[in-house]
Amino acid sequence: MLRTLGLPVGELHSHLGDPVDAARAKSVRALAAKRIGTRKPAAYLLNEAWLGPHRFYVDERVIVPRSFIAEILNRGQTTFFARAGPEKRGLTPVSVLDLCTGSGCLAILAALRFPNAQVDAADLSADALEVARINVDQYGLGDRVRLVRSDLFSALRGRRYDLILSNPPYVKAASMRVLPEEYRQEPVTALASGIDGLLHTRMILRDARDHLNERGSLMVEIGHNRKALEKAFPSLPFRWPRTSAGAGYVFTLNAGEVPKSASPGRAGRAS
Repeated sequence: MLRTLGLPVGELHSHLGDPVDAARAKSVRALAAKRIGTRKPAAYLLNEAWLGPHRFYVDERVIVPRSFIAEILNRGQTTFFARAGPEKRGLTPVSVLDLCTGSGCLAILAALRFPNAQVDAADLSADALEVARINVDQYGLGDRVRLVRSDLFSALRGRRYDLILSNPPYVKAASMRVLPEEYRQEPVTALASGIDGLLHTRMILRDARDHLNERGSLMVEIGHNRKALEKAFPSLPFRWPRTSAGAGYVFTLNAGEVPKSASPGRAGRAS
């Protein structure tokens, strides 16, 4: 409603008493009817989504941005970037990888959070990277955010980073079958991740060590899959930064804690 009326999206209460003329009221009703009739997410109807104070262009080529990692970056938390070893000092990343970047939102937030960092934003989908390019250009970050078409790490051989971020697909097969219609409008490949929702996370853990600098960190969002992940990788010392929904939705590991070949036990394997 606010966007259709040309009002700031965060200022509803101060405009509740404003008169609305017939033409603008008609536009609002038409948009509401389209939202109800098509079940398309409002972000697709408006071609915009917000992560905290930051706006991003979106359309049906990418999932609607939503990430607890964005929360962590927006609030400036740095404790999870601790150096390994006795000094335990904070490490400010100068090289960052956003894996499964989609709309490019986390890559952009990382570039804003770490102004001296170069950021690679990788995704398998050429369509998603086209959307990411729009956002990178709108933020004027073309000189610091590099878009890479890559199936996870496949096109990044030889590249290492201080920080690897990823909000990969993590919806398990049973949940995919009962998703609300709104989620079914989003790209399936950006949501589905095998029987237990950990297909992509397993591959990230398998290869991340080869792409982290000695004192680098890995941060991955996994939805509601904490128990399954800890069962699959019982020896890994996952840390769980607190988010608005509590702990258990994002894990972090230092480079030295990621095995060179992290293989899950039988209980965690996807068939």
